Formats: sequence, structure tokens, C-alpha cells
Amino acid sequence: VLLGILPYGYKPNHRDEVNKATNKIVSEFSEKDPKIHYFDLGYLFLNEEGKVKRELMPDYLHPNLEGEKLVFETLAQELSKLMAAKDFLELKFGMFIHFNMATYKGVQWVEGYPDPSEFAPGVEVIDTDAWADAALAAGMKYAVLTAKHVGGFCLWDSKYTTYDVMHPDCPYQKDLVAQFIESFTSRGLKVGLYYGWRHPGFDRTKDKKDYKVLPPECDPATHSLEEQIEFQKAQIEELITEYPEVFYIWNDALDPEIMEAGEILSFLRKIRPGILASANWWDWSKKGTPYADIAVTEMRYFPDDNPVAGETCWQLEEKWFWNGETASKDASAMLELLDKVNSNQANLLLKVGPDGNGHIIE
Repeated sequence: VLLGILPYGYKPNHRDEVNKATNKIVSEFSEKDPKIHYFDLGYLFLNEEGKVKRELMPDYLHPNLEGEKLVFETLAQELSKLMAAKDFLELKFGMFIHFNMATYKGVQWVEGYPDPSEFAPGVEVIDTDAWADAALAAGMKYAVLTAKHVGGFCLWDSKYTTYDVMHPDCPYQKDLVAQFIESFTSRGLKVGLYYGWRHPGFDRTKDKKDYKVLPPECDPATHSLEEQIEFQKAQIEELITEYPEVFYIWNDALDPEIMEAGEILSFLRKIRPGILASANWWDWSKKGTPYADIAVTEMRYFPDDNPVAGETCWQLEEKWFWNGETASKDASAMLELLDKVNSNQANLLLKVGPDGNGHIIE
């Protein structure tokens, strides 16, 4: 990996200052991974007068407002991102647990706001230990749970809504996110959380159905896109803060139509510098396009020459959420799928949909 940095500002002596600082940062990472080297690309972005050609620069190398100081943390963040992506790819295989209000409605996308009483597992405690045991037995290294999907219902006790598992009318009355985390981390597995964003594309769907995505406190019918974004950012900050074991946020339907990649990554890094994020574009033709730390494809491979850290999510059964079917794909076919996905520099995130009692049907 070859990295370069621009000496911010227009004063000649800044180059020496920049080089000293960046060499110190890079040397720390080089000790961890000898594949990382440093060379100065600064001159590529300067004109004959020694001023910055901003149009040639990557966004993350733009000068600050004063144009005279280097934000040295930028390089460290970029190196951290590279190292984290490398570590992510070593996980290779994960479980994508689809379990939420849609499980009880028999649909893939929930309309409106079903009563919280409908989230009724019929058991005192959902056996998330069995989920983790199944993942471990399959050789998986991490898992991602649908903390909030299209129905807007939250599987944790969110301070921003009562539309969650702790609602007085919900029969379950337990923090399922906390349960999931305890079960998986206690077995040495890493944990991530899926968060569904309310993309403007929901208003353009051909079926014209009322997909809320957000809880009633931020009903899209009465809240602007800006208000929706702030609400979603608040909930994601809550998840990252309340559950420090989470290493990864899986952002569904998050793309530049909602906010630029730099904005969401900066927001996440301020909450916790080491957090990883993926983003599943709304536009099917754009899926797999780099945006956050991890690029995502859905039911299709990355190209053989894929240059970015990727993740391919795939269904084990016929639907994303359980809807009564029990047939799953052949184990040998899944092993072939895993090999193919991994060969294209991507992890396989295999979807599993527990039934209404929270059981994984074999």
C-alpha cells in the first residue's frame, strides 16, 4: 500500500513539518504491517506558484479553512481504515440475522406501524445462544443483527422512541440487541448491527406503499429529510455508545442521496475512531460501489479484479425474513459460494432468518 500526503498551506517550510509528522505516524503502522510504505505525493497537487490545485486532490486531503495547517489525524485515520479493512477481510464468513417485526408480519418490508404487541416470540427468552452456536459450528467469525429494519421497530431500548421491545404492549420486554451481543461475544465472535436508513427512494417505489422505516417519533410523513437524518444519526450514536462491543455498523440504503461518504465517516469516527461501516446503496446498479469502509453487494459477486474491501450478502433461504419456508440451500453449494466470494476480496455475510419463536430451522 503506497500512501502520500500533501503539505497543506502555501509556506515552503511546511513540507519539512509535514514530513516529520507523517513519517512518525506511518512508522507506527509499518511496525504492524510492513506492506505499508510512505512517499511524498505533495508536489502533484501544487501549481507553479506552490499553491494547491484543489480539483486534483482527494477529498480527504483538502486543506482546512485557513489553508495553512495540516490535520495530521487525517493520514492516521486513512491508515487505520486500511488496517481495519485488512482485518475485516480476514474474518471471511459471517451470519446475517434477519429478525424483527417483519418476522411476524410474513413480509419482507413492513408497512405502517404494526402494534408492538405483534412482536410476540411466544417464548420467555429467545435463544440467541443457539444462534451463536450455529454460527460457530459453521465456521463463521462474526454476525450482524437487524436492530432496526423497514418497519421502524427497534430491538433495543432506545431513548429516542417507545416503538421498541420495551414498549408496554410488547410481550417480549427484553433488550434483544444486548442478548445477541452477549451470546456471540462470549463465544469469541465479533458483532455488528444492521440499521435501515429512510432513503428518499421509498417515496418513489412503484407499489406506493407506506414504508415508514423510522419510528413514529420521526414519522417521514411529518418530518423533513434533514430531521430524519438527524434522528437516524442520533440512534446510530446511541447504538455505538451503548454497545461498545459492536465493531461494525451495516447501513442499509445509505448513499450520497442522504449524505456524502466523508460526512457519515467523520460522524462515526468522532463517536468511536475504530468503528467500521458499510453502506448498501439504494440504486441496484450502484451496489458494490465504494462509499464507506466496506463496499456491499447483494446476491451477486464482486468482479474478479475487485480492488476494495467488500462484503457480499446472500440468502440461505428463499426470503430475507422467515415467512414459513424451511428449505435452505445445499451445504456444498454454500461452501462453493464462500470460496468464490472470498476469492474476490470480500466476506460472505450469509442471511439466516429465525422463525417466530426465534428458532433457526435446520
